[in-house]
Amino acid sequence: MVSGRDRYGDIFSGHPRAKRSVPTVDAERDLVVEDAATGFCGAVVGFDRSYDGEFVKLEDARGTVRLFALREAAFLLEGVPVTLVRPAAAPPKPRTRSASGSTRVQGLRARTARDSRIWVEGVHDAALVERVWGHDLRVEGIVVEQLEGLDNLATRLAAFEPGPGRRVGVLVDHLVTGSKETRLSTGLGPHVLVTGHPYVDVWQAVRPAAVGIAQWPRVPPGEDWKTGVCLRLHWGTPQDGWRRVYDAVTSFRDLEAPLIGAVERLIDFVTEPD
Repeated sequence: MVSGRDRYGDIFSGHPRAKRSVPTVDAERDLVVEDAATGFCGAVVGFDRSYDGEFVKLEDARGTVRLFALREAAFLLEGVPVTLVRPAAAPPKPRTRSASGSTRVQGLRARTARDSRIWVEGVHDAALVERVWGHDLRVEGIVVEQLEGLDNLATRLAAFEPGPGRRVGVLVDHLVTGSKETRLSTGLGPHVLVTGHPYVDVWQAVRPAAVGIAQWPRVPPGEDWKTGVCLRLHWGTPQDGWRRVYDAVTSFRDLEAPLIGAVERLIDFVTEPD
């Protein structure tokens, strides 16, 4: 027996309630579409969102930009009805620059440490150098060590015995003409390079804007600088202040130029072939 469907064909094929399949298309930038309701034709140049939905921005050949709601089957692509959707956000690209601005070495395996060293005065100096130049130091195999005060420099040098292939770079705070730091760090021989910055403390080599202040406060001579700074900025203890300073530094852009230049010269010095 022949069924009614077979004898007369699909009686539902022309039914007005039959739903056509409308393809979904990512609204990539510069995709040219036509708004089906108004006939406005333009290229996708952006998106907008409001309380009543999401909109696509289309720009026509005369530079006119209009907003259209992202509704189902609201656009024509080469004459075919489509539903535009906002493209999914692209995953973030891997960083190609280190915090110091150098080219990041992917899949880095730290090389064997060199005999040469970089010495800094204290733990905060070491932490900031590692924060910004840590990637570079591992690439080059440079070890950073603390002097725990510049007064120990002469004793440490005598024990280390600098020479060819065994250089020492020293980073010094408050390296200005006539200072104690300058007197302690001159005439140390060709295998020792001393560089530094003019600031009383390495905290001061962090840009004020990075820590959210207009400028570093002035602390009278004789008063502990870190304690005085924290008192005047209402930062609590020096330990509390250090956390603020350290967390504020994410790249070389957060540091003052004299510190950046000093560290870069030391890295070049201890990695330069004799």
